[in-house]
Amino acid sequence: MSSKRNQHVVPRDGGWAVKGAGAERATATFDRKAPAVARAREIARNQGTELLIHGRDGKIESRDSHGHDPFPLKG
Repeated sequence: MSSKRNQHVVPRDGGWAVKGAGAERATATFDRKAPAVARAREIARNQGTELLIHGRDGKIESRDSHGHDPFPLKG
């Protein structure tokens, strides 16, 4: 199944998990948050989806879109 899903970095058993939105199982698990974020970002970039990074409390701390933004910033 290769449906495009937003990627979430969530706390899991004292570590961190990368999980596609609505997925039952984690794509990958990590001891530290930074490698989990890096892996989730790579997946989101490849799929053109959004990356949502959660804190230890489960709340979304930040989000990063890798899709086609309707209003691209000109810089």
